Amino acid sequence: MPTLIKNGAIAADTYTRVDAIDGNLSLPAGDVLVGLDTLLSHRAQVLAHAGRKGVQLKPDQFAEQIADLVSELDLVAVEFPAFADGRGYSTAYLLRTRFGFTGELRAVGDIFKDTLFYQARVGFDAFAIRDDKDAEVALKGLADFSEVYHASADQPQPLFLRRAI
Repeated sequence: MPTLIKNGAIAADTYTRVDAIDGNLSLPAGDVLVGLDTLLSHRAQVLAHAGRKGVQLKPDQFAEQIADLVSELDLVAVEFPAFADGRGYSTAYLLRTRFGFTGELRAVGDIFKDTLFYQARVGFDAFAIRDDKDAEVALKGLADFSEVYHASADQPQPLFLRRAI
């Protein structure tokens, strides 16, 4: 099971991943994480769940597909199947800036030290670190750079505007 880094510290993952089997969905007590297909086909049941609820998006599933649900979700997990697949960066940025998602935004999959800083820039605040990587080392990736020039989800003003003030 991957180690979770959340809000700059190693944390416990309270979510249980659940998906429908043969069209039936049984949600356990506590926090649940479902796939997009399960959320869309069992929307009322998932949203009525007593615990916190989240959805996990695959790289070919887009932020627009859950835009009307972001205020009802506590977690959106975005899959990164490989280091070279950057579609999740766009998904995260859109969730934070265009759709106003304020809950936990978690990067999952091929996640390690070299990706954390850039993923945090587009709005991720939680990271499921690969099992073959040291979470303590990965945590240092959040501080790879002390200053950023360009604006992004984590810093809406570019450096030249921040210096002018």
